[in-house]
Amino acid sequence: MAKKMPARDQIVKLIVGAGQASPSPPVGPALGSKGVKSMDFCKVCVPCRRPRFAYPRRQEFNARTAHIQPGIPMPARVTVRPDRSFSFELRTPTTSWLLLQAAGVKEIKNRIRGAQKPGTETVGTVSLKHVYEIAKIKQSEMRLSGLSLEGLCKSVIAQAKSIGINVVP
Repeated sequence: MAKKMPARDQIVKLIVGAGQASPSPPVGPALGSKGVKSMDFCKVCVPCRRPRFAYPRRQEFNARTAHIQPGIPMPARVTVRPDRSFSFELRTPTTSWLLLQAAGVKEIKNRIRGAQKPGTETVGTVSLKHVYEIAKIKQSEMRLSGLSLEGLCKSVIAQAKSIGINVVP
């Protein structure tokens, strides 16, 4: 007879607009399939009348992103434990979104991602100063803090080339 495997934590990766999490897709189905109530992830923290002895009141997504401009896509990594409790870690906005904002690109029409060869179609330009600022934003993230700023700048430049943004000195 086979041994029963112990339950393990599950990871859910989401990209949600700052302050705009709601139980509708993509949040609801992603967390609901893991047994987590999506309202618990979304709600704004309100003061609790009765004290909680075991766990401090945790801030949920909308409360944690209240200081950020609404709508900025914030990646979140949600860890769902076997007892259906969860914790989540916020990350910085994606590099491609930061590059498109720095280039001033509002909307890309009639363009299918991956359809063109990198470096052939240009949608905007950014300066090295923008690249440096984006690299500093990304370095503030805990998982990237050990990387050198030069390495992060090279990574940002490579990302810019792949989405059709020219980097000028």
